[in-house]
Amino acid sequence: MRPLAVLWDFFLDLVIGDDPKIAVAVVLALSLAAALFVTGVVGASLVAVVGAATVVGTFTVSLLIDTHSARR
Repeated sequence: MRPLAVLWDFFLDLVIGDDPKIAVAVVLALSLAAALFVTGVVGASLVAVVGAATVVGTFTVSLLIDTHSARR
């Protein structure tokens, strides 16, 4: 049972890493891009742009949250 616990801890550290907000941002961006692609609302090239913009935007918000809390 111990090897499974070690593997689970490694998997969590790999996926979440140091900042869970970044993991949530990536999941949000991939979900939004997948939803846009599957529904066919926009073309594939625009899906890539929206996905990238979502990652950049959520990373910026995460960075602002972290730097704001560090100032206090």
